[in-house]
Amino acid sequence: MGVSADHAKTLEAFAKQNGTKHLLVSDFRRQMLPAWDAMVTDEKSPIYRYAKRAYFIIDRQGNVRYMKVMPNALDLLNPDEVLAELKKVTG
Repeated sequence: MGVSADHAKTLEAFAKQNGTKHLLVSDFRRQMLPAWDAMVTDEKSPIYRYAKRAYFIIDRQGNVRYMKVMPNALDLLNPDEVLAELKKVTG
């Protein structure tokens, strides 16, 4: 599942254009992002209330097994790192 601060209609268009199969959820009102430290909350920042790029692996019981919040939203995590962590969780 992907969570974005984009509007739901924007996510629908993105999924359709890119053939995305996984669920995309909108947090347009930014209610969830601060709870996961995935939003810039410094009022002095020029990007105040922008979503950070963050990666989470949550198991079936709802436990966070992996979390990495990137300091810059333009930074991408190496997919191999996410896959390695996922393998640790799933055995």
